[in-house]
Amino acid sequence: MLKVNNLNFGYGEVPILKSIEFQVPEGKHFSIIGRSGSGKSTILKAIFGNFDLKEGSIYWKDTQILGPAFNLVVGYPFMKYVAQEFDLMPYANVEETIGKFLSNFYPDKKKKRVDELMDLIELTPWAKTKVSRLSGGQKQRVYLAQSIANLPEIVLLDEPFSHIDNFKKQELRRRIFSYLKRNNVTCIVATHDKEDILGYTDEIMVIEEGETIQMDKAEKLFSNPKNGLVASFFGEYNLFYPHELDGSKESEVILYSHQLRIESEGKFEGEVLNSYYKGTSYLIELLFNKRSILIDHSIPLESGLKVKFNIG
Repeated sequence: MLKVNNLNFGYGEVPILKSIEFQVPEGKHFSIIGRSGSGKSTILKAIFGNFDLKEGSIYWKDTQILGPAFNLVVGYPFMKYVAQEFDLMPYANVEETIGKFLSNFYPDKKKKRVDELMDLIELTPWAKTKVSRLSGGQKQRVYLAQSIANLPEIVLLDEPFSHIDNFKKQELRRRIFSYLKRNNVTCIVATHDKEDILGYTDEIMVIEEGETIQMDKAEKLFSNPKNGLVASFFGEYNLFYPHELDGSKESEVILYSHQLRIESEGKFEGEVLNSYYKGTSYLIELLFNKRSILIDHSIPLESGLKVKFNIG
C-alpha cells in the first residue's frame, strides 16, 4: 500500500502542498485532479522521491520514500515516474527505445516483451523507425511503453496522454489502464482531463492550491460535488440559490446541464442566448435571473426565444 501522511511542502517560503493525506492499496488506480498549478505534479514528484520532506512521510509498503539527501540517484527500482515532458534518444528506433532498460541476458524474452508493448501502444509497424521521425503523440506512446517495460510495482503518470490526438487517445487509455490492472500495477494519475480517468479510477482526490477539496469514488463525487470546482470536472453545471428554488435549501444547489429539462409546462423561464452542438445533443445557454445557465436539449433553439424549464 502507498501511504502519504500529512504531506506539507513548499519551494522556499512558498507553501505548495498543505496536509495532503491518502492511501492507495496495491494494484488500485488513484487519481489526482485539479487545475494547472494546483499541486498535482508536485505530489507525484514527492512520491517519487524528488524532494527532501520537512513535514510528513511517504511509504510504499514498508519502504519509506526519501529524497536526494538520502539517495544518490532519485527514485526507487520498484517505481516509475512518467513526466509530462520526456526525453528519448532521437536516433534509436522504437523497439530499441522500448527495450532500453530490459536485460540483454535473455534476448528472446526481451524481444517477446518489446513486441507485446509495441502491440499495446499500436506501434508495431514503426518498430524500426527512428524516434526522431515520430510525431509527438507517437513519442509519448513509446515513452509510456518504455516506462512500464519492467512492470514496476507502482507507476506515477503525469498528464500521460497530453500529446496524443483524440483519434488514438480513447483506445490507448483502455489498453494502458487495463494492462496495468491485469498486472496488479498500482497506478497514480495526475490530470485535469476527466476522460483520462473516469471509467478506470478507483478513487479521486480533487485539489486546489495544494489542499484536498474532496476525495471519494468517482460516482460519489459526481453525485455530491462539494463545490463548482469539483462539478466542473464532470461537465457543465449551474448554481442555483435557495430563493430561486422552493426555499427549503440552506445553501446553493449545484445542478448539471443534463439535470435540467426544457418543457412547455416548466416552472422556470429563461431566454435562449445560444445553442452549442455537442454531437449527441445541444447545449442551450439561457438567460435566467440576469445570468446564463446551461441545459442539455435534443435540438437547437433560436436565440431570443422564451422557454420554460424544470429541474430533475
